[in-house]
Parts: sequence; C-alpha cells; structure tokens
Amino acid sequence: MILAAVLGDPISHSRSPALHGHWLRHHGIDGAYVPLRVTAVVLPDLLRMMPGLGFAGCNVTIPHKEAALALADTATDRARRIGAANTLVFADGVIHADNTDGYGFLANLAAGARWDPARPVLILGAGGAARAVIDALSRAGARDVRVANRTRARADALAHAFPGTRAVEWGPDLQGLGLLVNTTALGMVGQPSLDIDLSELPGDAVVTDIVYTPLETDLLAAARARGNPVVDGLGMLLHQAVPGFRAWFGVEPRVDGALRDAVLE
Repeated sequence: MILAAVLGDPISHSRSPALHGHWLRHHGIDGAYVPLRVTAVVLPDLLRMMPGLGFAGCNVTIPHKEAALALADTATDRARRIGAANTLVFADGVIHADNTDGYGFLANLAAGARWDPARPVLILGAGGAARAVIDALSRAGARDVRVANRTRARADALAHAFPGTRAVEWGPDLQGLGLLVNTTALGMVGQPSLDIDLSELPGDAVVTDIVYTPLETDLLAAARARGNPVVDGLGMLLHQAVPGFRAWFGVEPRVDGALRDAVLE
C-alpha cells in the first residue's frame, strides 16, 4: 500500500483527504491519504520518519509551509521563489519540495474564465497565497501586477520580492483591471466581510477568490450580479493536488465535476 498525508495544525478542516480519497477509489489504487495533526516541534523528526513508514510524500498546510521548505533536501525554483512548500515527495532518502498553489490557481482560472495578461491585475492581500498567485501570474505573462494590503508595509515588501509588481493603497482604483484576485481570508466563514466597491470595475474583468467556504463569497456574488465573469476558489484546491498525486501514486488524475461533488459533500 502506498501512503500519503496532509500535515497541519489544525487539520480537521482539510478537504484534501476527500479529494485524494476520491482519486484513489476512482483509479483502484491500493493506497491511502490521511490527515495528520502535527506540531512545529514534531515536524522535523516526523518528515525524516515518514519514508520508512511507507509514505511516498505529503502535503503541508498552515502553519508548516515555510518550515517544510527549510527542512527539504531539494526544492523547485517556484517553491524557492514563493518561500514555502505545500507538496513533498520522498525518494531515495531525499525530501523534494514543491509549491503547487500557483499552478492550482492558474489551472482553476483557465478552466473558469479567460483573462488577458496585457491588462492590469490587482491582488488583494500580501500573505503566502498572494506570493504563489503573483509568481504564477508573472510567469504566465501578466505585465502589470498590483498588490493591495491593509498593512501597506507588507504590500511594499511583497512588491519588492517580485520585480514588476507594485504596491497600491488599500481601497484601490479598479478602473481598467482585467483581473481581480482576493487572496485574503476576508469573506471566509467566521471572518469579516471584504468591503470593496466594484462600481468602477470594468464589466468584463474576471473576479476570483481563493476562499471556498462559502463557495460563493460576497465578493463573487456582487461581481456576478453586475455581470462580471467569476471563478470560485475550490478549483484551486483541486488543481494544486494534481502534481502531488501524480508523483506519489503514479497516475495523472482528472479534475472534473465528480471530484468537485466528492469534495463538497
């Protein structure tokens, strides 16, 4: 049996076991994907032990993504640019690290709407998810990437880390945008709402939110009501899981309606 896991603290909220469990059943693979609540103190020793316990690799979620990159023996360029890892592969005694969040974001965006890299992009938020999204959009040809954060210093630091990105004030100008991305937790269940006026946003600008609880946030509902194309955040979770599953279980899985239904259930 091939084993994989998702490590985090807390971990009970994770939908990754349902996601990978669906693929394992669909492909008839003798394997299991399990959630493991892991503290920061235990993480280094556990990662070294996991290959001997039959694990081919694991996903890493909050708050361990930066630590996972530091503990890995090798890492992809994108993981190093982002400064965090969400996918680890164990092979020949070596821990390989990758960050597939940006990959998942772009794949989800491509599946849900068409965006023009020549038009300005605005990212709301300056955390780890914003780093992954900015890296992916920049690599995909986005020419004008702007980042706004309630704490301006964090937006400035992020813009400095990614050449070609510039920080703008919170409550930014939406005129001329081709893509608006919320990477903050605002609008998530249990969090304050995202208070943003969309009246100046072009009617054809794509609006997407990495939040998927609820599946349609107030931001997406407001954008949809005025006719903007919208892309929910669940697909980012689904698509970012593809490279890890392929590496651990040797099968290229599909992101489709059946998978969405399995995860939503």
